[in-house]
Amino acid sequence: MKISTTWLQKYFNTPLPNAEILGDALTFHAFEIDGIEKVGSDEVLDVKVTPNRGHDCLSHRGIAKELSAILQIPLASDPFMDKSDLSKITDAVSISINTSLCRRYSAGYIQGVKVGPSPQWLVERLASMGQRSINNVVDATNFVMFDVGQPLHAFDAGKLEAKDGKYAIEIRAAHDGEKMLALDNKEYTLKSSNLMIVDAHAGVPIGIAGVKGGVPAAINEETVDIIVESANFDGASIRKTAQALKLRTDASVRFEQAISSQIAGHAMRAAVDLILSIAGGEVIGFVDVYPAPQQQTYVAVTTEKINQVLGTNLTDADVASVFARLGLAYKEEAGVFEVQPSCERLDLEIAEDLVEEVARIIGYDKILPVSLDAARGKTSVNKNFYSAEKVREELVSKGYSEVFTSVFSDKGERIVANKVDGVKPFLRDSLLPSLTEALDKNKHSKELLELKEIKLFEIGTVWKDGKEIIMLGTISEKEPAKEQTLENLEEKGLPAAYEHLPLSTAARYQPFSKYPYIVRDIAMWAPAGIHTDEVEKVIKKEGGELCVKSYLFDTFEKEDKKSLAYRLIFQAFDRTLTEQEVNQSMAHISAILGDRGFEIR
Repeated sequence: MKISTTWLQKYFNTPLPNAEILGDALTFHAFEIDGIEKVGSDEVLDVKVTPNRGHDCLSHRGIAKELSAILQIPLASDPFMDKSDLSKITDAVSISINTSLCRRYSAGYIQGVKVGPSPQWLVERLASMGQRSINNVVDATNFVMFDVGQPLHAFDAGKLEAKDGKYAIEIRAAHDGEKMLALDNKEYTLKSSNLMIVDAHAGVPIGIAGVKGGVPAAINEETVDIIVESANFDGASIRKTAQALKLRTDASVRFEQAISSQIAGHAMRAAVDLILSIAGGEVIGFVDVYPAPQQQTYVAVTTEKINQVLGTNLTDADVASVFARLGLAYKEEAGVFEVQPSCERLDLEIAEDLVEEVARIIGYDKILPVSLDAARGKTSVNKNFYSAEKVREELVSKGYSEVFTSVFSDKGERIVANKVDGVKPFLRDSLLPSLTEALDKNKHSKELLELKEIKLFEIGTVWKDGKEIIMLGTISEKEPAKEQTLENLEEKGLPAAYEHLPLSTAARYQPFSKYPYIVRDIAMWAPAGIHTDEVEKVIKKEGGELCVKSYLFDTFEKEDKKSLAYRLIFQAFDRTLTEQEVNQSMAHISAILGDRGFEIR
């Protein structure tokens, strides 16, 4: 989220520190900063808002409130504290919601606007967001979205069909195959899972709910009467629609985060007031369909719990100070806080959420490390884990490599409710198909892996006969795939403690190239006293980056001479190598070895 420091300053009477200090404050107490950009005379912070705070901090108001708490600078005003007066009702517009995926839909009807260029201050505000100015009405709705986080849209009422001088807007699921020309001049084909805004009298789609407006009711310089939309749509539905249509917008990003339905009223009032001030017109009235208003929630936490979780010695006054700085209403009695989250703080649901608020506002750097208590008693032995480790140790000692394959299959007993893809919609009932596939993929890489035979095993869950079963499957190039229930050692008796617990290790893994490799062998008589390490160093250096692996695979002595045979693997990560490239490399390696006294056989 781009945040203009000039815009932020409008929320404070006290001058804010420079952008770097603001960035540091947010980084240490709330969100990381991806960068600071100069836009004209403005400095713009690129704030990496975390998903759990998208409902309130994808806005200048949200970031201003965070900075107010962190820097202890009071807000000059808070638009959410003002009453969103939508009391002037009109029957010139009716709203029908035929879906459970729209919690609230507010419409404001304004007549007599004069559409034209936006004032310079508004153009500059949108430019700091990377947005170009369109016209004063559209710019006003975009400004309010970036200001308080609520997406809005404006329709040209004159382009809707009126009956008896009245308009009707319907929010419904799209019909499969229904099309709409959007404001980006692209036609989108919709499905029943997509929410639509429709001119109910004409049956014509005028917007993809929460994503993009449509051309049929677009605002232009000839527009006189408008209907402003401020709604609350289901976040999951909007995300799926945006993904399916490959149409992710500033509006859809905000709805995806699940924003408070209370904000819609505040945003409607702000947008209408701004339009009146820069485009003129008269408010005829509002329609606010809000069948199930957002209920106030309460979360309780104690100072004792906060200190227990954080390892601190905070007082009741310390905790109270944090909640006050955050603008959270609370009642406190004997160290028990009953907190009333503000409507937009949908993330505050349990006591641990409040503990986190206290920690970050005080500052994690102020929380001193505390040693853990000494372990009490002995660690119990998990029978499944112990059995798996014993089998794993045995198979690895026999040259098997462990694989982990997908639990999804193209057949099975259990269908996946939320399909990962349309190809494998079942949970597997056997390890064998995926083990066989893994063998086929890897058996051509023996030389690269320095193996004489590919031998694989997997320990994993299958869903069979109505149960979840842990199975052991094995396969090799010489032995067919087979599986059995993982041996359970419960009947033999478990040990009192784990045997030979492995030490924590770190290993670096490198992916294979997707392009095929070429194998070459080179054999030579070595000069007396030569060590194999010297030969490998020469091959590695002279083979270059195309020689990805080399190893000694045969050696013998005859009279006073020693024969060495190396296998060289050539492969590129960006292309398929040609025989000519490899032949040239081999010739170069042979020549260098010859110069050093080796006799190439």
